[in-house]
Amino acid sequence: MRQSFNYSLIIGGFLMLTSCEKALEVSPRSEFSPDNVLTSESGIKALLFSAYAHQQTQSNSRYVINDSEVCTDMGFNTGGAENGQLIQLINFTWDPTLGTLAADMWDPNYRVVRDANGVIENIGNVKATEATKKLYKAEARVLRAQAYALLMTFFGTVPLRTSTTQPAELARATEEELKAFVEKEITESIPDLPDPGKEETYGRFSKGVAYSILAKFYLNTKQWQKAADAAKAVMDFNYYALNPDFVGMFRVENEGAANREMILALQCRPEDPFGNWYQAGALPPGYKSSPQFPNFTYKTTMSNFATQYRLRTAFTSSFAANDKRLQLICTSYVNTSNQTVDLSTGDNARSFKYWDNNTVGNNSGNDVPILRYADILLTRAEALNELNGPTAEAFTLINLVRTRAGIPNLTQTDTPTKDAFRTAIFRERGWEFVSEGKRREDLVRQGTFISLAQARGITNAKPERVLFPIPQAEIDANKLCVQSAGY
Repeated sequence: MRQSFNYSLIIGGFLMLTSCEKALEVSPRSEFSPDNVLTSESGIKALLFSAYAHQQTQSNSRYVINDSEVCTDMGFNTGGAENGQLIQLINFTWDPTLGTLAADMWDPNYRVVRDANGVIENIGNVKATEATKKLYKAEARVLRAQAYALLMTFFGTVPLRTSTTQPAELARATEEELKAFVEKEITESIPDLPDPGKEETYGRFSKGVAYSILAKFYLNTKQWQKAADAAKAVMDFNYYALNPDFVGMFRVENEGAANREMILALQCRPEDPFGNWYQAGALPPGYKSSPQFPNFTYKTTMSNFATQYRLRTAFTSSFAANDKRLQLICTSYVNTSNQTVDLSTGDNARSFKYWDNNTVGNNSGNDVPILRYADILLTRAEALNELNGPTAEAFTLINLVRTRAGIPNLTQTDTPTKDAFRTAIFRERGWEFVSEGKRREDLVRQGTFISLAQARGITNAKPERVLFPIPQAEIDANKLCVQSAGY
């Protein structure tokens, strides 16, 4: 992504942006003249919030979820114009020109990097207290590090842009350079961030958010001891907790700082043009009601997409019958002809994790989790197992999640070896995080992303497709950025 741009245009555009972010508000337009935009506290804060806005919207929540699930053993899709793109992910036939690679994975993260770089470079000239400047710089550094962590999960190594003055053409950094950069940016920034619950507004980064991002980054790069330690740091705040009501946790009325399980979320409102669109695609054709969801009142003003976000039957049938998490999977509904339709077979069940009675058209108000406390518990459990096999603490951690789901504890008899526990924890993560966009990275880390696709009969699931290709627009604009092998 080229680095030549006009910050006053960026901020002006941000002021017109209506994003998923609902807690961060910027100052009036009159304060943003070209002379003071990067020297006043309000100006630099607007640029920081622009980085937050790009981190928050990530194009649209349905892409965040589907891009990482339809290419796995979890998700499926049919119908509508959107299927023209998703079918390529399902069949592993994507190439560098696939639109979602740039629009939903590459561009939003590099926009975060761009705006964060602007904050970091100009914060020294801002007329504000030293504490404020340290805070803004720390937030910008963690936002930038998170963007690179996400880019690495999709593309592997990428160009490392740390300045707005770098040339447009830049080679891809090495894996070690990127890993060291992400670690340094976050660890050095944590002391200047507030403790969890002390941030100025919900959605701003805290020490807990930063450690959580770091824990997941270490996990996905298989730095097991560091992952275990970072997850423990999150736990040691004694701030976050599992929500006792799994089914109700995703309802709009339970959002915000009071929900101590949600460490970081894509915040959505039904009045936003890029709110949570997932439910509109998850609704089956002619949906009227479902006995499984008596509290969801479908209105004809709510969108029901032609494209269908579906779940694979092999995945949904793997749940224990009494698993509370299965209560958010729709397997039967009544259509507008008052016929009962069975969705339990044919890869046709639907995730109703994000139903909202106040949905407006496409837009539901449900926040989409990025980081939950359950993820931190399972992160530490997985890392401990990789280090020492299934320890007593690893069983305790996974069983906290299972107990909330209403299913029996795992025991040493069930999973006596490292391999057995690894299999168990990846099954657990599937059940826990369905329609939260984590499945692809989990299978890549487990080493089964390609083999499971091959087992489904996907002949194009070749080893090099464990990573997505660099978007063609970047290859065309940046001659030093070499395409990944196999593309």
